[in-house]
Amino acid sequence: MAGDKDTLLGMGFDPARVEWALKATGNRGLQPAMDHILEHEGQPVPDPSAVTAASGSSDRPMDVDEDDEDTEALRALGKGAGDVEAKSIKCSECGKIFRNTALANFHAEKSGHDQFEESTEEIKPLTEEEKAQKLVELREKMAAKRAIKAQEEAKEQKANEILRRKQGKDLNKIKEELKAKELIKEAEQRRRDKIEDAKAKAAIKAQIEADKRARAEKAAREKALREGQPIVDSPSTSTPAVAQASTTSNVAGKDFKDTRLQIRMASGGAPYTTTLSSDATLREVAEFLAGQTLSVDVETINLAQHFPRKTFTRADFSKTLRDLGLTPSAVSTLLIIRCTDPR
Repeated sequence: MAGDKDTLLGMGFDPARVEWALKATGNRGLQPAMDHILEHEGQPVPDPSAVTAASGSSDRPMDVDEDDEDTEALRALGKGAGDVEAKSIKCSECGKIFRNTALANFHAEKSGHDQFEESTEEIKPLTEEEKAQKLVELREKMAAKRAIKAQEEAKEQKANEILRRKQGKDLNKIKEELKAKELIKEAEQRRRDKIEDAKAKAAIKAQIEADKRARAEKAAREKALREGQPIVDSPSTSTPAVAQASTTSNVAGKDFKDTRLQIRMASGGAPYTTTLSSDATLREVAEFLAGQTLSVDVETINLAQHFPRKTFTRADFSKTLRDLGLTPSAVSTLLIIRCTDPR
C-alpha cells in the first residue's frame, strides 16, 4: 500500500487527501484511491477517525476470520448458473457508473439522484496516459477555481476602495464646511474687534485732547497770575453760548480750523468734550459719541443745539460743522449739544 501512496503523492495530490482516499477505499489499490480523490475534489478533508473503509457490492474485506470465509464459500455455492456477478453500480437517471457504494453515495448527495442499480460492466483501470490526463484536468480545474476566486477578491477589493474613497470625500467635505464656518466666525470677530478698537482709539484721542486743553488753560491761568493780568474763564466753565459767541462776532466762521464741542446726554450725566475739524460732518460727532458709550448707536442719535435752540435732522448729518454754523466756536467758544436716544 505504501507504493500506492507514494505514487499518488508523486502525482501531486495533497497528502491528507491521499490518506483519506486510501482509508475510505480500504486500500484496494491505486485506481479506487484516485477515483475517490477526483470524486471528492473540493470537499473538506474529514477527521481521520471518522473515516471508515467503504465496501462495494463486489469488494471483500481484507481481514476475515474462518466463519466469514465459510459464509463467502456458501454464497458462491448457492449461486445458480444464471447468476451474474455485479461489478459496478450504475445511476439509472444519468447512466454514470461507479466502482463502489461510497462513490455512488457521494454522487447521490451531489446530484440528488436516488435511482441506482447493479451493473455487470467493469470499470477498467486507468492507463498511465489517462492518469496523466486526469491529473492535468484536475490541475486545470483547480487553477480555474483559483482564478475565479482571485477575480472575486479583486472585485471586492475594488468595491472596498470605492467605499473608502467615498467616505474620505465625505469626510473632507465636512472638514471644509467646518473650516468655512470657522473662517466666517473669525471674520465676524475681527470686524467686531475692529469696531471696538476704533471706539477705544476715539475715546483715547478725545481724552488726550481734553488733557492737552486742560494743561494749556492751567498754564494760561498761572501766567496771568504771575503777570497780574485778569483771569479769563476757560471755555469749559462758561455756560451761555451766546455770550461766548459775542466776543468773537467780528471773526468769520471760515477762519476757524477747529471746533470744540461739549455733548450732554438727555438722560443726564457728565458731558463729553472733544475738538473736531470745522470741516468734520455732524455724523462724525455722532460717531464720536457712539464710541464713548455702548448705550447709543449712530443711527439712533438725535442732536439738538441748546442756544440758539435748533434740532438737527438726518439731512444735517452730512453737513460740516462750518456749514451748520457751529463755528466760530474754535477754542474760545463752547457749544452745548444735547443727545437723545429714541430707544
